[in-house]
Amino acid sequence: MDEASEIDRALMLDGNAVAGLLEEVFGGDMTAEASRCGNCGHVGEGGSLLAFVHGPGTVLRCSVCREVLVRIVRTETATYVDARGALYLRLPGTTRPGTAALTEASTTPPPPRAG
Repeated sequence: MDEASEIDRALMLDGNAVAGLLEEVFGGDMTAEASRCGNCGHVGEGGSLLAFVHGPGTVLRCSVCREVLVRIVRTETATYVDARGALYLRLPGTTRPGTAALTEASTTPPPPRAG
């Protein structure tokens, strides 16, 4: 193993180490939610991503091919999220105001017809 790989390994955490940041940014626990790498197609949970936090932001890499999936940078006035390395990030499900009735209606069978 070369020296650069050893340095990377020493700085590397898993996605669970940044669970709080991910929850603040995405609004829920992302460690058990799926993402798909845009480079190799690997699907894994957020907790399995490789996290690098020693730069000006947080970088999440694929645990298989090590390509960057997500970059998160926070400033005093904004949070910047670059997720172009991910084909998708699955966000935790929530019920938004006004959608509960739609969900219930779509899963409840209609009443029998009078006749």
